[in-house]
Amino acid sequence: MVVLNKIYTRTGDEGETALGNGTRVAKHSPRVTAYGTVDELNAVLGVARLHSSGEIEKHLSEIQNDLFDLGADLCTPDMEADAEKEYPPLRMVPEQVARLERQIDVMNKDLQPLRSFILPGGTPLAAHMHMCRTVARRAERMVVELATVESVNEVAVRYLNRLSDWFFVAGRVVNDNGKADVLWVPGANR
Repeated sequence: MVVLNKIYTRTGDEGETALGNGTRVAKHSPRVTAYGTVDELNAVLGVARLHSSGEIEKHLSEIQNDLFDLGADLCTPDMEADAEKEYPPLRMVPEQVARLERQIDVMNKDLQPLRSFILPGGTPLAAHMHMCRTVARRAERMVVELATVESVNEVAVRYLNRLSDWFFVAGRVVNDNGKADVLWVPGANR
């Protein structure tokens, strides 16, 4: 259980922060940038949830919780030592990716195939889904970049990749199952 008695600690005033294992690093380190972008995605998703209801809202709630799991995973380096720890850190697991895939398949089954790229828009929730999609893609790029220099849970990368796909399909679903999609017309304003 997390207990936050004091919100400000002054320990970051010199431009450093603590990782999940207690190691102090610069606030601009690739690891902090990666999990900070996941946190940003969670905040953007919180705004999207204001426009949601029903099954979509339930799934968005699950995803928000997953994103905290993902942040916990990313903020704790040294995956190789996990098995030796008395209390192993929280890590993303393949079932979280599989759940997204199942939901994508269900949402996608009634959608017409695309004949053009989609412009972000349509309903307010669809526009927010596209915002979530682009922030998820940025988070994925940050995590992939981090993985070039440090150990990263490969499930974290797969989750973010599937999540951006999930937001794309969900955006179509909340756009009246694609009927309200705003299609790109190449060269329309030349």
